[in-house]
Amino acid sequence: MAKAAVDAEFSIGTLAKESSVNIETIRYYEKIGVMPKPARSMGGYRLYTSDHLKRLSFIRRGRELGFSLDELRGLLRLVDGHDYTCAEVRALTLDHVASIRQRIADLRRLERVMTSVASQCSGRKVPDCPIIDALFQTRPLPNGKPRA
Repeated sequence: MAKAAVDAEFSIGTLAKESSVNIETIRYYEKIGVMPKPARSMGGYRLYTSDHLKRLSFIRRGRELGFSLDELRGLLRLVDGHDYTCAEVRALTLDHVASIRQRIADLRRLERVMTSVASQCSGRKVPDCPIIDALFQTRPLPNGKPRA
């Protein structure tokens, strides 16, 4: 990310507002190293620049798209080193797509199980509930079908 000739500095509150990211999340990102530590004022306050805002917006958008922090860390390493190729970014993206497809399959399986369990519930006002019973089971439900 190119540095502007004269880059305004602003507070963590302004960064949070401009990026739509919570202040505590910004501090967490700094702690785990996906956001660089900002300069400090004479009074010890964090001073952020437009580069911080760009990076934080990149992270927020990546999280919205379902990228894990580790995946984003990998992308940012490529960007920071100015050593990335479209092929590398494409490979990371295709790995992410495979992960999304697995989650979709898992959610569909969960939907089948929950629909099956809910269909066993009479809906009457009785103390016995097959949904609660299924949740208390210690063994997994085979093939998405609840045990009797």
